[in-house]
Amino acid sequence: MNAPLYTTEILRLAASLTEPRTLEREDGVAELRSPTCGSRVRTAVTIDGEGRVVALSQQVHACAFGQASATIVERGGVGLGATEIETAIGETAAWLAGSGQEPGWPGIAALAPARTRSGRHGAILLPFRTLAAALAAAGVRSGGGDPPAL
Repeated sequence: MNAPLYTTEILRLAASLTEPRTLEREDGVAELRSPTCGSRVRTAVTIDGEGRVVALSQQVHACAFGQASATIVERGGVGLGATEIETAIGETAAWLAGSGQEPGWPGIAALAPARTRSGRHGAILLPFRTLAAALAAAGVRSGGGDPPAL
């Protein structure tokens, strides 16, 4: 018998995604859409003087996996910079494809049922990629470049 795709934990994560909120200051905003499934995520970030996320807000139109992933990004993204986000994207993509270890991102193990469903990978990676794009829009580069002047 096959294990269920939509586990209780995935549905719990999807349902616990917070509503988008207005940030006191938006330093970077990005909206990306998955051409594979049509999922859409808009992320706004506030960053500190070192280019790290201080606050983020997401508007998510996605399947349960996309919503669950957005919750995981929301919970783990504060305090990180572009390099950590880019690393998480690469590690998560490799893990989903079966060619890498489970990433150290808190809560990511809940998404394991989707590893065998490549059609879900784009929705899972979309919140991570949108966060990276919002940081880039704020002028934050991965690789330890100078943070933007605030």
